[in-house]
This record gives sequence, structure tokens and C-alpha cells, in this order.
Amino acid sequence: MQDAFVAIHGAWRRLRDPDKALAYLRQSVVNRSRSVLRHRAVVEKYAPKGLPDAPSAENGAIGELERSAVIEALRALPARQREALVLRYYGDLSEAEIAHAMGISKGAVKSHTARGMAALRSVLEKMS
Repeated sequence: MQDAFVAIHGAWRRLRDPDKALAYLRQSVVNRSRSVLRHRAVVEKYAPKGLPDAPSAENGAIGELERSAVIEALRALPARQREALVLRYYGDLSEAEIAHAMGISKGAVKSHTARGMAALRSVLEKMS
């Protein structure tokens, strides 16, 4: 509105009929409002899309520390437990596939995995 008042003040001498200044002012406010709304719509339409929520650098550093701690803890496990855990959680193999790869029964895979997880948890708790 203030812009409309400033514009009419600057154009006061050029008005043909000063009695119609109020109508001119009203129409000026309406036109300027529409122009601002059109401009906003165009800006929103062509505004660059924001990036999806990306993890912060701090999250990446913490994740790297956690991964290195898990790898170090895995190294402390007996070979069979380590192998079963790596095939299960890093290789994403089923118990049957692990049993075939390791040459043991599915029950032994379950046993090695459960004992390995317990030992891994214990080692990680000691590390922190």
C-alpha cells in the first residue's frame, strides 16, 4: 500500500482528474498486490528444489567410528563366529546358505551366530 501512496504522490501533477485520485489509488493497490502474488507464484514454481535430508558430516564421522569399532570387535571373535556373522549381516545370506558355505548344519549356524552376537556385544561394551 505504501508503494501505491508513494506512486500517486509522485504522479499527482499528472492526474487528469484529482477527484478520482482515491479510485486510482485503490486500483493501484489491487494491481500491485496481484503483481506481487504473481511474482511469488513464479518464484515458488521455479525455485530450486531442496536437497533431501542428507546426514550431517558429524553423523558420517560417528557412523565411521561405529563401523571401525564393530570391525575391530569382529576381529576379536573366534573365526567361526566371525565368519557366521559376516556372512549373515554383511553378506546377507540365509542360514541355509551360510550352512552350505561353511559346511555345517543350520543349527550350528544359529549357534555360532547367537554366540558371536553375544561376544560382539560384550566386546563393544568393553570398548565404550
